[in-house]
Amino acid sequence: MADPKGFMTTPRQEWPRRPVGQRVRDWDEVYVPGALLPIISKQADRCMDCGIPFCHQACPLGNLIPEWNDLVAREDWRSASDRLHATNNFPEFTGRLCPAPCEAGCVLAINQPAVTIKNVECAIADRAWEEGFTPPRPPERLSGKTVAVIGSGPTGLAAAQQLTRAGHTVAVYEKDDRIGGLMRYGIPAFKMEKRHLERRIEQMRAEGTKFRTSTAVGRDVPAAELRSRYDAVVIATGATAWRELEVPGRALDGIHQAMEYLPLANRVCEGDLEVSPLSAAGKHVVIVGGGDTGADCLGTAVREGAASVTQLDIYAQPDAERDEDTEPWPTYPKIYRLSAAHEEARELRTAPAADADARLFAASTLRFEGDERGNVRSLHLVEVDEQRRPVPGTDRTLPADLVLLALGFSGPDQEDGLIEQLGLALQPRGTIARDDGFATNAPGVFAAGDAARGQSLIVWAIAEGRAVAAAVDHYLTGSSSLPAPIRPTDRPMVV
Repeated sequence: MADPKGFMTTPRQEWPRRPVGQRVRDWDEVYVPGALLPIISKQADRCMDCGIPFCHQACPLGNLIPEWNDLVAREDWRSASDRLHATNNFPEFTGRLCPAPCEAGCVLAINQPAVTIKNVECAIADRAWEEGFTPPRPPERLSGKTVAVIGSGPTGLAAAQQLTRAGHTVAVYEKDDRIGGLMRYGIPAFKMEKRHLERRIEQMRAEGTKFRTSTAVGRDVPAAELRSRYDAVVIATGATAWRELEVPGRALDGIHQAMEYLPLANRVCEGDLEVSPLSAAGKHVVIVGGGDTGADCLGTAVREGAASVTQLDIYAQPDAERDEDTEPWPTYPKIYRLSAAHEEARELRTAPAADADARLFAASTLRFEGDERGNVRSLHLVEVDEQRRPVPGTDRTLPADLVLLALGFSGPDQEDGLIEQLGLALQPRGTIARDDGFATNAPGVFAAGDAARGQSLIVWAIAEGRAVAAAVDHYLTGSSSLPAPIRPTDRPMVV
């Protein structure tokens, strides 16, 4: 540790966001450009000599957090980049998109604000690109083995990069027209500009990874044919089967899934469309679901010029501080958090019906009502108690011209026929079954990421990609030196 008293003398300072009135007029990232590097060395200095770094356990990647904190404090950026990339293929993604369970596990967080681990990670990654510390790393020799990776989200890309660097010939198959999965069309640009994604894709191309876009395995290419052409197949298609809301009026026009809405807004940013067919401009928008996807819809609708935006969360509003009795350190607590989108909604007062930041907590949808032409016009809701039972006398109605369902995902989409054609066994909850080595019941076929684990965080997705790469490498060669940070049965630290 560079400063043994840093955590006592330096207060926590986060990467400042641009003014709300400025950032909602564009799709650029919400943070002030260039404002992180001047503060980050002092923030890294707050890392304690804690002896047992629980941040390691809180992050499934096993990031060497105290080591690169110390190196950043000393401004040894090259060494910090080496230590960061030793465990994480894409730290500029996680530094922007991960909710940072590592910070919940920071020892300093027992009685003080945690170290800004996520900001430090992002600063290292960005500095590494600026200084040229992340050149392509093509293999010295090829193994002669071939691998198909189906899906180009963080799991698929991490697996592909690890296997390519190990010397195997890897092709990534993506059903969309661009690489990136949900990072491309699900995550709004104001959370992560797509230039970060493009940069990594070009790095992977230079290393030898091949990409096949607009190719849905099972529909455009029979799964059995693909399996016969490659020595191994990795399924990393994600959990894209969205959950439904079965209430009266669901069939009305104007009610859409979040992942129908967000990709269109992202295509506008990509230049594919001038205006989204589902644009929120001038509409009263209600988002059903209180998670990150709902917040992404919120920020998107605000930028599209919605007349109002309200987000419904079926859970009660959490406390601002951790409840040590029910969620003791170092578990990741459910506390009240203010995302950039909620900050924007609060300042712009997008939801007159909400108390503060566009969210109505403990709210359950009863039904939708529409006009004579079949368009949704209102949403009826009721407050619920902790057991989700309606509270009498709390019914209310919200105007709704556009309703977005952000209720999460149940497992991989089976419409393309991939799972059926390979005869893959499924878990009761709909995810792909696999053994302790990430292998499915189909010989030579492995499954990783949300398709097998279920809906999770980006750090778990990358950890799954790295771990399945080690399993595939061992299957192809009989041994592997690739790191395997997690097992299929590993789970986050929870009570």
